[in-house]
Amino acid sequence: MDLVKSHLMYAVREEVEVLKEQIKELIEKNSQLEQENTLLKTLASPEQLAQFQAQLQTGSPPSSSQSQGTTTQQQPAQPASQGSGPSA
Repeated sequence: MDLVKSHLMYAVREEVEVLKEQIKELIEKNSQLEQENTLLKTLASPEQLAQFQAQLQTGSPPSSSQSQGTTTQQQPAQPASQGSGPSA
């Protein structure tokens, strides 16, 4: 019985370590995405922000306006995410 208990405790400890590592990675990714989001908000024009807010309120946006807004907003973010990639 002690052998079973010991084996289960070892398995649980290993799983806890894996989960802690996943949590750490998710926290780091969340932080990076929050920084990118903040950067995109500062670089977006008031018209783009208004259009985005309108799209959120109406549900799914038309594909043509979504592509244009996404393309415009993602271009400035790529250099920032490339710069922060190696440091992560």
